[in-house]
Amino acid sequence: MMKFNRLDTAVVFIDPQNDVLSENGANWAAVGASVAENGTVENMERIFKAARDKNYLVFISPHYFYPTDRTWKFNGPLESDEFRTGTFARSGPLNLAGFTNSGADWLDRFKPYIEDGRTIIVSPHKVFGPQTNDLVLQLRKRGISKIILGGMLANMCVESHLRELLEQGFEVTVVRDAVAGPRHPDWGDGYKAALVNYRFLAHAVLRRPKSLPRWTENRE
Repeated sequence: MMKFNRLDTAVVFIDPQNDVLSENGANWAAVGASVAENGTVENMERIFKAARDKNYLVFISPHYFYPTDRTWKFNGPLESDEFRTGTFARSGPLNLAGFTNSGADWLDRFKPYIEDGRTIIVSPHKVFGPQTNDLVLQLRKRGISKIILGGMLANMCVESHLRELLEQGFEVTVVRDAVAGPRHPDWGDGYKAALVNYRFLAHAVLRRPKSLPRWTENRE
């Protein structure tokens, strides 16, 4: 089991935003059942609290689309759907007009943690992984080598972050009930697909217990 130390370990949350975690979000029909069954929001909040109480750094890798992104010449199926539904849409990179309580905004119950003046919010990733933002730079600048990973979506942005962070030489633990995935009648259950790959790839796959701040490894 990985040993965590606040000097070299940080929490990284992907897309803790309304469009994928709120009942009013653009993607709730696809992800809501998985979020509810996993207790994703509650478990993410437990991790936020444990990180604050134990003085661990927390990094947020958000997903934003600006109006100019709509001029992209090609997109995958999920990207196309995100543009169609206005998922993670913002009015522009240099202002926050219309951001508060929008689908791109943080879930309300996470705001006291994210907006605490200590949490590091990195630049947005644009497709799924951190290759298009400064997450790795921000981690390395703080001497972080181990990551506790959670957020949304399990089989898309979280798995893409996992793969790239492994390639960059980080040790990564995924908290399996601090993520959730979409369900599609033809494409399948994204959460179940992600769990298979987490077990093959991550250094540890943990279940978040109700007691704080203990962590227990669980690969089942």
